[in-house]
Amino acid sequence: MGYIEELRSLIGHRPVILNGVSVLIIDKNNSILLQKRICPKKLWGLPGGLMELGESLEETGKREVFEETGLKVDNLKFLKVFSGKDFYLKLPNKDEFYLVNAVYYTYDFQGELILNESEGSALEFFSINDLPKEMVKSHRLFIETYISNILS
Repeated sequence: MGYIEELRSLIGHRPVILNGVSVLIIDKNNSILLQKRICPKKLWGLPGGLMELGESLEETGKREVFEETGLKVDNLKFLKVFSGKDFYLKLPNKDEFYLVNAVYYTYDFQGELILNESEGSALEFFSINDLPKEMVKSHRLFIETYISNILS
């Protein structure tokens, strides 16, 4: 049983604050890797997930990217922490939480894309100028922040 499952066994569905990481993986063509996620609602989003006990944010990002994509990432560069009332989530199973999400970006990745079918239904690099319309709203914000803060 992981940390989140153990925590939920104690508190039920009540709101909690959870720490997470999202990673922008950018290739040499300035395209960003997105995953067509199972949850939420089959939307495209960035690789990432919630922190386990004892992990650093960078370790969380590297673990989640590997679990979801099969890629190993290095040289994670910090972009920004996103938090507050706009990062409240209520899952279909009624779990509620406020996410404190650290976002990183990297150009340094290796390996072969391997889809984790329990997490998503597709992995694809998208041009930064031609992102899919059906995206996780916050993940679009993360990419827009990268564009305005790093590329400008």
